[in-house]
Amino acid sequence: MLGGISILEKDAMNNKVVYVKAKFKPVGKYVTVDVSTGEKKRSLLGIEKEVTRKEQRWVQTGFSDREIDGELLAQEVQEAIVQLNKEGYEVVSICAVTSGNYHWEKQDEHMNFTYGLVVCQL
Repeated sequence: MLGGISILEKDAMNNKVVYVKAKFKPVGKYVTVDVSTGEKKRSLLGIEKEVTRKEQRWVQTGFSDREIDGELLAQEVQEAIVQLNKEGYEVVSICAVTSGNYHWEKQDEHMNFTYGLVVCQL
């Protein structure tokens, strides 16, 4: 196992097939938060209070049900290739593994998903 990467080995002729699973893209929203400036201010009654400013921050609320994280997939494929090259293998091909439908109950809205990539090494 290479991190989160499954390795299927075939000993015949020292070939190796690696499956790099795609992960879904994080989704979220922007929320307004109060951030301390590090300063303190006294009120008319002499009560000390922290000075804050409003800031927008992105907060993850889950994962997409239809979009993969392409940047993360590319990074994990690169890591798999580097590791296998260190082991003396050479890339022969990289094939996308796609499958499935989205909104299958609506005949005119079909989408394929990329579930991962297969990296073939010699």
